[in-house]
Amino acid sequence: MAIRLTPQEDALEATHEINVTPFIDVMLVLLIVFMVAAPLSTVDVNVDLPASTAEPAPRPNKPLFLTVKPDLTLALGETPIDRSTLPSALDAQTQGDKEERVFVRADRLVPYGEVMEVMNLLRAAGYLKIGLVGLEQAPASRSDASGSAAGEAQSPGALPAGTKP
Repeated sequence: MAIRLTPQEDALEATHEINVTPFIDVMLVLLIVFMVAAPLSTVDVNVDLPASTAEPAPRPNKPLFLTVKPDLTLALGETPIDRSTLPSALDAQTQGDKEERVFVRADRLVPYGEVMEVMNLLRAAGYLKIGLVGLEQAPASRSDASGSAAGEAQSPGALPAGTKP
């Protein structure tokens, strides 16, 4: 805010003008910087990454599967189970070992919110190690809109060896 003295009155008068010149200068400098930097950030470097020799993580002998069926019912292993009795059934199945990983399988038609609700039930029961099971599709069958299982293959890290989904 600038103050201006008027010669007629010996009073101060405030002028309400904003000097935008420094703002415009800063914006123009930033515009130039971004115009120069943008092409530099899109450079693509091809790199051939080496293969890993790390040992795969040990898999459980008998995995514990919790399945969410299309009708939103649950099954622990092959046994249908009610949501209210899930914590006690898990404790009976794992002998109270809360560190055992629970593999959650859900039908493709199950809404995402229902899967999250089941995961919240597991967390409330004290089971924090949760694995999500899915099938990986071959690239040729991904364009297949029918969703047939003909081109589906088991994901390498999804299921323990010797088990079926």
